Amino acid sequence: MVSRQAARLLADTPAIAEAHFRAEAEPYDARLRPDGYLNLGTAENRLLWDLLDERLASLAAADPMTEATARYAPLHGTGVLRERVAGLLSATCRTPLDADDLVVISGATGALDAIASVLCDPGEAIVVPAPYYGAFDTDLGGRSGARILPAPLDPADGFRLTAEAVERALKQAAAEGITVRAVALSSPSNPVGEVHGPEVLAAVLRVARDHDVDVISDEIYAHAVFGPHAFTSAADPAVNPHWAARTHVVWGFAKDFGLPGLKTGVLHTRDPEVLAAARAVAYFAPVSTATQHTLAGLLADPVWVASFLAAGRRRLGDSYGHLVALLDAHGIPYAPAEAGFSVWLDLRRWLPGTGFDAERRLWRGLFETAKVSILPGGAFRSPEPGWFRLCHTVAAPLVAEAVRRIAAHLEGEHGTRPLDDPSNGRHP
Repeated sequence: MVSRQAARLLADTPAIAEAHFRAEAEPYDARLRPDGYLNLGTAENRLLWDLLDERLASLAAADPMTEATARYAPLHGTGVLRERVAGLLSATCRTPLDADDLVVISGATGALDAIASVLCDPGEAIVVPAPYYGAFDTDLGGRSGARILPAPLDPADGFRLTAEAVERALKQAAAEGITVRAVALSSPSNPVGEVHGPEVLAAVLRVARDHDVDVISDEIYAHAVFGPHAFTSAADPAVNPHWAARTHVVWGFAKDFGLPGLKTGVLHTRDPEVLAAARAVAYFAPVSTATQHTLAGLLADPVWVASFLAAGRRRLGDSYGHLVALLDAHGIPYAPAEAGFSVWLDLRRWLPGTGFDAERRLWRGLFETAKVSILPGGAFRSPEPGWFRLCHTVAAPLVAEAVRRIAAHLEGEHGTRPLDDPSNGRHP
């Protein structure tokens, strides 16, 4: 018999993980497996490896693993990696960050788990604007025991973040006698791809201060902005002059650098007690010293880093443009995105019924019949059914084939009749 904690974690395991592994086990190949799965449900950037391959190989040759990189290091991160990450994020946040205020931990998941465990006792709550990244339920609440309280955003307004939605959720929690310890944001947002404007962030931070709660800003997509609006960090003094010590920023190498398998995340906090506690939690989820050595080398050349991130943004913009041209051609509506790897599809008119059960049936049909893995809005606590997240950061022909299959399925045509690609098959 397992503990209640273990049983709760098992119950919270996302069902969508099964779809990911099935799709990865039998992937589509135009020649070898034309009836295979197309995985557009997983937020991995597979457009960057050619930019990383040579760089990582040259680093390994020039600075190979030694006895020093095989030995124990500080469990909250090596000094050199924290210094280099601080340099990168200081520019992003437009304020000097102290490397001693950083905790390196196993992935952004580990960083979210650490900050939630530090801030919350079991049963206390974190307010999260919804729709939100589906794994927040597990990342923030799985081990901490925190309750996640969605703050529903308005579909008619494109699910844009508002301070009013956050305040409503905080007031509702207070009326119900629920202790809220933090507001958590994904910035830029996942799954919608919104870049939160400085005025909106400042308003949310004021609400948090008025209610005396901390702010957790998951900025894993900070350098993945391809739209017209610049990214603003919640740590930027221009929007956060008074609540910086109660604002905790999460970042990692998974998205901006296309290295999710290296499982390296970062937590930044200026609160000494929170920092000490987060370092203690990092004991249970350290990043290997060899991995940190590699990543520190990757950041050693600021000119290369700037060029790489700029190239990544251009490729994301091209990939997004390719996808939305296909969606427009097939009459599939969506919420416009400015950042991230995904598009928030509006499939409400094709639901085979009402409610989230109908949404789940459509999702299962797309996966089992069309063999396309995208994720249903219910997994992101969407305020209404019928929205789906589609990740486009794979090769353009795979995106085109996936949209072709989705359109055919929505039309009730499950054959393999090719549909025109209005982008003429261009590659991002």
